[in-house]
Amino acid sequence: MTRFAFTPAALGAVVTISCLASCRMNDAPPEPEPKRPAAATPVPSAAQGAELNAALGGGSAAGGAATGAAAHDKGNGDPLDGSFTMADATKNLPGTGPLTAAIETSQGNLSCRLFDDKAPLTVANFIGLAQGTRPWRDPTGKWVSRPAYDGTIFHRVIKGFMIQGGDPLTKDPSQEGRWGTGDPGYKVKAEFNERSHKRGVISMARSQDPDSAGSQFFICHGNPSFLDRQYTAFGKLIKGDDVLEKIATTPTHPPDRPDTRQGVESIKIVAADSVK
Repeated sequence: MTRFAFTPAALGAVVTISCLASCRMNDAPPEPEPKRPAAATPVPSAAQGAELNAALGGGSAAGGAATGAAAHDKGNGDPLDGSFTMADATKNLPGTGPLTAAIETSQGNLSCRLFDDKAPLTVANFIGLAQGTRPWRDPTGKWVSRPAYDGTIFHRVIKGFMIQGGDPLTKDPSQEGRWGTGDPGYKVKAEFNERSHKRGVISMARSQDPDSAGSQFFICHGNPSFLDRQYTAFGKLIKGDDVLEKIATTPTHPPDRPDTRQGVESIKIVAADSVK
């Protein structure tokens, strides 16, 4: 099982980031990092380091040609053989205007504007998984075409850093030991861009391999700019900052698990002008 986690090691006022891999690919964001003033957004303490090391993993985004087609591993049974474009993702999508992800959570609603101009591969993949139009491999090993995010949770929460979700395994409480290691059965290539990781930015989790993103994503609670051009930022919160605050400040226990389930009821993709 591969887990991708960001581990801070506090050395004076410096925090070091590290991504660990085990045996399988996962989706997780980086840990609070070096070269940041001690007064910056709060990061996990040194005591949490070991727990973070063993924690979650991340998927990858792709840096590269903006072809609009998500690049995945071949020969893994993928029904689409690694081809899923923005045209496929937005087919039959009603409305006009910039694309927005309406995320319904157990704490309220979040609305995120998607950067399809900066990360078309990533956005196409996210839309396809959210709508169930991009086939993915469920935990039983079966390829399915149904919404991947409905019923998942934010399984990793670090106040002042980020909240992480998107792992299909989190639908099943009995699989808690594996949370953070789930993926959709393929990888998406990275699309690192100039969008800075600031509060409210949504980005793809990944492992040490830049091209290892899958389904897991995170939403920044702090301003971890040290992640810039290392993780694929693909959207920005435009409504629901109070909901982000509620989730990010919920009590947790090792390894950064919320004490109460922070559910993702559904993710709908809509035209920005239809968001009320």
